[in-house]
Amino acid sequence: MEAYTGYSDYRTALLAGKTTCEATVEAFLHRAQVKAGLNAFLELWPEEALERAKAIDAKIKAGNAGSLAGMVIALKDNICYAGHKVSASSKILDGFESLYSATVTERLLAEDAIFIGRTNCDEFAMGASNENSAYGNVLNADDTSRVPGGSSGGSAVAVQAGLCHAALGSDTGGSIRQPAAFTGTVGFKPTYGTISRHGLLAYASSFDQIGPITTNVEDCALLCSVMAGKDEYDATALQSPAPNFELNSPGPKKIAYLRECLEGEGIHPEVAAHMRAQIEKMRAEGHTVEEVGFPYIDYLVPCYYVLTTAEASSNLSRYQGLQYGFRSENATDLESTFKKSRSEGFGPEVKRRIMLGTFVLSEGFYDAYYTKAQKVRRFITDKTEEILANYDFILMPTTPTPAFKIGEKANNPVAMYLADIFTVQANITGMPAISIPGPGKIEGMSWGIQLMAARRNDVDLLSFAHSLQESIATHEA
Repeated sequence: MEAYTGYSDYRTALLAGKTTCEATVEAFLHRAQVKAGLNAFLELWPEEALERAKAIDAKIKAGNAGSLAGMVIALKDNICYAGHKVSASSKILDGFESLYSATVTERLLAEDAIFIGRTNCDEFAMGASNENSAYGNVLNADDTSRVPGGSSGGSAVAVQAGLCHAALGSDTGGSIRQPAAFTGTVGFKPTYGTISRHGLLAYASSFDQIGPITTNVEDCALLCSVMAGKDEYDATALQSPAPNFELNSPGPKKIAYLRECLEGEGIHPEVAAHMRAQIEKMRAEGHTVEEVGFPYIDYLVPCYYVLTTAEASSNLSRYQGLQYGFRSENATDLESTFKKSRSEGFGPEVKRRIMLGTFVLSEGFYDAYYTKAQKVRRFITDKTEEILANYDFILMPTTPTPAFKIGEKANNPVAMYLADIFTVQANITGMPAISIPGPGKIEGMSWGIQLMAARRNDVDLLSFAHSLQESIATHEA
């Protein structure tokens, strides 16, 4: 199968008759079988994907195909697709088939996208390494001894390994951007509410956001143009019309980089060195890039985990072994059904976060933890907005290190949580953020450059990220 630089090149080939959707799906399915050891997919849908590909080939010949005709997409296993299994990579939903499709699923299908399968992820999107799945680790295609990042590790590896054109993930604290950085792909978290969460199995409702993982920024923008927009099924979706995701020529920009993200403890020296070199290149290209202090970095992860675990405690209470999914064979009455089904059905990390969330919401601790964390969230948002009142974007590494070894942080939850230290800010504040591959390699692995913008400045952010990705490609050529 010919490798295309992006969907626009692939669509040109389709319209010119140089390839077909059916041939493309067949090639992806074959490659997915060859690369099955990466464990990126929990399930492939070969018959359905090929049948749909044939139908879209006919629409292309008739001249009435949608804007995503033939784009082959992998679906993270926490996004609903009617008549298909969805489990959030958890045994608690073993055997469950969704009764309806997520809004994003419906909108992509309406534009003739093709779903090839559902991807592995950390259980209920809780993790930074994809080691928390009930169905085994996802392996990084560049070095199978290393993690792909999480929680959308399967989606990121599916794109990295060339098993699809693009994939959908969800981002609660970096779950799209962190695996994108570890796999050399592009991951975008839109402004909170830009894309409907209807049909996304919730982890933390005020943080969760669906977004794309692709090989280039242009495809990110294209997918968002289809998925974005108000939705009567999601009260948290923005009610204003969706932005026009057509990329523009950004021109010189004023950019802040956070001092603490280059000088803090735990930052790989090569990540810092590569970032400083990139800053100098950006200045040489006419951008104003200035250092800004943000002495609140150490508050980000504690604030995030107090609030998200509290929301998880509430959201995951519905999985109790009665209505759907897993029910313990050892249950004897109603109480034991609840206790045993949840104890046996959830994995260790999910149980840890449910218990943490229940604790911070409990009487006597609510004000000490949950209320205080909400105040910290407001404070962090205000301070971030102050920076973005004077700058177009905030620049930082996506992660403090390249992909770490499988098992390296598995027994140290705090160390694992700190892997998200640079990504959670965008979720706490609801702001859009993107990770693009940085130039060069560190320890032979990809690393990511992250850009964040003020709320609803998604198109400007994507436009600048697109120009930056092209600039990096030109320098590396």
